[in-house]
Amino acid sequence: MSGYDNNPFYGGGGGYMSQNSQFGSGGGSPGGSGRRAASHSLRPVSLKQLVEATIEHSDADWKIGDVEVGQVTVVAHVLSVQAQTTNCVYLLDDGTAQFEARQWVDANNEEDGSNRVADGRYVRVLGTLKMFGQKRYITATHIIEIPPERVCDELCFHIAEAAMMSIIFERGPPPRPSEGSTTSRVNGAANPTSAYSASSNTAGANSAQYAGLSQLQRQIVEFLISQPKTNEGTHVGAIARHIASLSGGAPVNADNISKALDDLSDQGHVYTTVDDSHFCISE
Repeated sequence: MSGYDNNPFYGGGGGYMSQNSQFGSGGGSPGGSGRRAASHSLRPVSLKQLVEATIEHSDADWKIGDVEVGQVTVVAHVLSVQAQTTNCVYLLDDGTAQFEARQWVDANNEEDGSNRVADGRYVRVLGTLKMFGQKRYITATHIIEIPPERVCDELCFHIAEAAMMSIIFERGPPPRPSEGSTTSRVNGAANPTSAYSASSNTAGANSAQYAGLSQLQRQIVEFLISQPKTNEGTHVGAIARHIASLSGGAPVNADNISKALDDLSDQGHVYTTVDDSHFCISE
């Protein structure tokens, strides 16, 4: 969808999530190492997210929610351009907030001045979030003008991509096709499960070793038994979605699920894998 196939950040069709991306492949985690890896990734965001970003001290990384953020990209309308001796200040508006982007001028590069974007244009900005005094701004490494005929596509794509990344960090990546051969519905979304596991997981969870489990613990065990055996295990977000589906899509109490997983881990029924958010059933 992107029109920047020759740009090193957008080769392959738009956005930054190539198949080698930890989050684009669906194999990343919104917890543990995945959150730390996010500080070295290029994340699509809205300007409002930058306004609400937090930082503990001057040497710390910025965070959106509780996820560290490094390089960011935004798509916005240029309200004004202020050329200065050492930098060019762009006032941006994406419909969620207004924010400044500053691009430093190379005095030895004669093209810097001629490549400035005019007022009223739409741009994609890549850079890092900075703060001087109490003023926040983006230090831009690239400011790319979007052709008028592609503005609608780029805006829609960016909004969807930014929303998707926020959901992935909050709930975990979506199930992969390899996780099952049949599809059931969970909260209105497709949830691949194995037909064989679906018929056998209840029997496995009813074995003597699980006799003393609570209903919630047994439901978690049944679900983990039904999952493919991988080194990564099953993300807690997938477990929560499954538990919600058993109650007709009603909201689930995250603390109850967390406590149930802790108890199952203490009893030796489950164990964590790549981080504290992924679980496997003990053999």
